[in-house]
Amino acid sequence: MNEIINNGKEVIRIEAAAIADLQNSINEKFVEAVETIYASKGRVVLTGMGKSGLIARKIVATLNSTGTAAIYLHPTDALHGDLGMVRSEDVVILISKSGNTEEISNLLPMLKRMSVKLIAMCGNVDSKLAQESNIFLNIAVKEEACPYDLAPTASTTATLVLGDALAVSLLKKRNFTAKDFAFLHPGGSLGKRLSLKIKEVMITGDRIPRVTKETSIKDVIIEITSKRLGTTCVLESDGTLAGIITDGDLRRLLEKTLNISGLFAKDVMTGKPKVMKEEFLASFALQQMENFKITSLVIVDDQNRPVGIVHLHDLINLGLQSR
Repeated sequence: MNEIINNGKEVIRIEAAAIADLQNSINEKFVEAVETIYASKGRVVLTGMGKSGLIARKIVATLNSTGTAAIYLHPTDALHGDLGMVRSEDVVILISKSGNTEEISNLLPMLKRMSVKLIAMCGNVDSKLAQESNIFLNIAVKEEACPYDLAPTASTTATLVLGDALAVSLLKKRNFTAKDFAFLHPGGSLGKRLSLKIKEVMITGDRIPRVTKETSIKDVIIEITSKRLGTTCVLESDGTLAGIITDGDLRRLLEKTLNISGLFAKDVMTGKPKVMKEEFLASFALQQMENFKITSLVIVDDQNRPVGIVHLHDLINLGLQSR
């Protein structure tokens, strides 16, 4: 067992060292790469064979999701017609550990003929790819985690991290915001957390549990039970929110006395409850409920009149929790 643990730790040590050494590649050439991509009127085209191709696809996904249009071009397919995907205004990033990958080398003359900007991400400064590209980004590593130096491990990790560095640098240069991110991620829990507003999910109209301060506790229980939210709003005579009563409030009352015939909502309610406006994000409402350990949140208008209510479980079921 100890040998397995040591092996695992050694892989992490090697790959962590490769990432640390990668900071040396964040230099004027990195700046030039970011500026070139930012100034481009086209897309970023990434290409690579084998494991480098898989890393290229991941970098494409990251760029697209952070505001930089990108596509993946398989180098073999490019030589059989897919080169038509590339336009002169595009920037092409070619990934190769050795810099001498045959398929990449065969692609270079065609790309140069198209006058596109070429960025090389490779680990050999003396390679054909490094020498013939406009910009060279060094992804060299001292050692692979594979003991036989066969399977690319530390080198692919370094390449992926450098791709992330490009994407995030471009994101910041474009002033790409959370709102922009939400627009590109409308589906799934991430998109919901960034874009779904309270007014889109809150319970409204007659489904909002309501009683007045003068409502008897018996009728309060009936209202809470019928609306199935475990709580009810308590209103002033002008319809503004005076307080709330929850299932917990009623249980604590009954622990003290079973004689509730002379009690009214105003005798049990919690005044000045936590409230929120409908323009806020639903994910923020969930965060507040978790922070204050409450299960329901009353949504009010500018006059403090209840216009809706949200329940903790409903927001959780929408997938709004951070993961």
